This record gives sequence, structure tokens and C-alpha cells, in this order.
Amino acid sequence: MTRPTTRPRVPNFSSGPCTKRPGWTLQALQNAALGRSHRSPAGKAKLVEAIELTRTVLRVPADYRIAIVPASDTGAVEMAMWSMLGPKTVEVAAWEAFGSEWVTDALQELKISPIVHQTAYGVLPDLSAIDTKHNDVIFTWNGTAAGVRVPNGDWIAADREGVTICDATSAAFAMPLDWAKLDVVTFSWQKVMGGEAAHGMLVLSPRAVARIESNTPAWPIPKVFRMAKGGKLIEGIFKGDTINTPSLLAVEDYLDTLRWAQSIGGLDALHARADANAKVVHDWVARTPWIGHLAVDPATYSNTGVCLVITDPDVLAKGDATVAAVAKGIADTLDAEGIAFDIGAYRDAPAGLRIWCGGTVETSDLEALMPWLDWAYASEKAKLAKAA
Repeated sequence: MTRPTTRPRVPNFSSGPCTKRPGWTLQALQNAALGRSHRSPAGKAKLVEAIELTRTVLRVPADYRIAIVPASDTGAVEMAMWSMLGPKTVEVAAWEAFGSEWVTDALQELKISPIVHQTAYGVLPDLSAIDTKHNDVIFTWNGTAAGVRVPNGDWIAADREGVTICDATSAAFAMPLDWAKLDVVTFSWQKVMGGEAAHGMLVLSPRAVARIESNTPAWPIPKVFRMAKGGKLIEGIFKGDTINTPSLLAVEDYLDTLRWAQSIGGLDALHARADANAKVVHDWVARTPWIGHLAVDPATYSNTGVCLVITDPDVLAKGDATVAAVAKGIADTLDAEGIAFDIGAYRDAPAGLRIWCGGTVETSDLEALMPWLDWAYASEKAKLAKAA
């Protein structure tokens, strides 16, 4: 195959931290409150602005509380689990690595014996089998390592008695979230908006707050997870008083991405960009015989972390080790060429490729990438033929 000539302008297709927003430079951080306490008026003002811009861009309901919390999205999910679980039966939906982590936390750490709805990578569990009316539910809206998302929130009972805890770290800003069905929503800056790691975001409905204030967990709660004192929510956490010290440089970077989102048209524009980006990959897969989606049902295809597997019968016939070697060869070749960085499958997922399509990626860069994937695959096939 002829070597392509058009290169992606930005070769960053990592699923987290994701690529920076178009046009980003270090100048975007020049107004950061560096050298200041995060509890100073200047520092706290930045944190409050980040919370309120999050509410504006994501269209979070006015009566939902938003906090910046430690330990990225993982910390936000665990903060909710440690503080809220116990009063009701818990059901966990897991179809890839991150959902499985919440199963592990519930079983081995909190020891609450949840009902587990677990399926293989690429397959969404039967959501109708989850009793969202009576039980607490934990799930990921979009499985980053499998390229599988829930299509909507219709499966969640509107008159539920329990709470829903939604890990939305690769869905927020890219997919519509049904806020009325969600009591806890978590995400991190380094995912869809291309920010930097460190802190996560925790969004609580009034029902979630009521659970926190009425629940006394049977287990000790680490300091960084505590949201209540004396049976009352610690309101300061949701007004910029972070539990531990945030990076004000990272805060400034998050603010920059939120302002950029507003400048391009807000949430609708972010959704449209992710959809257009994913369509480039989906259309390429549809016309390319050697590659396929890890996700089985097109209705569940992700528009952020699109996960792909090799489907060429000639390669599959040579066994899993060969399939893994070919997938790694493609990723390594394009990395060395400076065409695409970090597109290998997640370490615990089936061998393949994972291409980030969130709104900070330019559609033209994905269009330029597709011929290079074909070229790299042809190179790997040539190596196999030579070795035979």
C-alpha cells in the first residue's frame, strides 16, 4: 500500500489525558493563581469559577451540588460509595475494567455483597434486569476500555427509592446525561475536556445529599472521602473549599477548556464535535474488512473512546498472540512515525486499538489518520507473509 502523505496536525489520540483543545498553548495558563493558597480569595475564586462554569456548560440542574474532589474520577466515585452505600441492596453494572473496579470496592473493601451484572468487553449488560426502582445502582455511562456506552437513561426508574451513582468520566461533555435519573455523577478534567490529572468532579442531586445526611456507614471513612459532619453535609466542599490542596495550575487549565467550550457553542457544539469525530472512525470501520468494533451492538457504540479489534480471518487463524502482536505493531509504527500516539487497547482489554474522538480532537486529524491505519496494517501483514 502506498504510504499516505497527509499527516494529522495533532497526533494525540490518547483516551486520557486527552488532547488539549484546539489552539491551546501555555499562554492559556498565564492568569493562574500560582504561589497562592487555594483558600486565599484569589485561589478560592478560581475554584468557585470552575464549579459554576461546570454547571453552565454541562447544564447541571440548579439544585444539584458540584464539588472538586481528590484523586480524579476514581476518588469521586469512591467518595460516593464510602459515604452513601449501606441502607439498600446495591447493584453494579460492569462490562469493562472500570466498572469491575467498583465491583471490587463493593465486594472486597465495603463487603456489601452487591448484585453484579457483569458481561464481557464489548457487551452491555441487560439493563432491564437491574431493579432501579428499589435498589442503589452503580454504573459507568461510557466504558472507556470497551467502547460501549448506555444509549440513554430510560432504564432508570423515575420514581426510584435508591440512588444512582454514575461514573461519567468519558461521557461528560460528549454525550447527553439524563440528570433527572442521576443522583451522583463523577468525571475528571483529563478526559473529555483534555485537562490535567489530579482532581475529580462530584455532582450530587438533592436525593444524594439526603442519603449522605441520613446514612451512617458501617465502615470507617477516610478523611479525603468525608462529606458530612454531625449528620450534615459539609457545604463548604461545594463552594470551593476542596478537601485537600488542588493544583491551581490545573484549575486554570480546566477553566480554559470550559471557556473554550462556551466560545464554540457550549454543550451542543461539544456533542456535535464528538459525534462527527466518531463518525469518521465508524464509517472507516464499515468499509474496511480487516477491522471491527469491540462493541457488539451499534446502538452502544461510544463517541469518545472508540475501541477496535482485528477481524481479518487470516490473522485470527494464527492465534491470539499474533493478533496482539499485529495490533501492537500498528500502534508502535504510528507512534514512531509521529502519526498517532497512545492508540493501543487498554491493558486489560482484548488486543486491538483505541482511538479517542472527544470534542477536543479535530475531525480533520481523524480523517488524516485513517489511511495511516490501513498502511500500518498492510505493513504488519507483509511482515507475517515474510515470516511464513
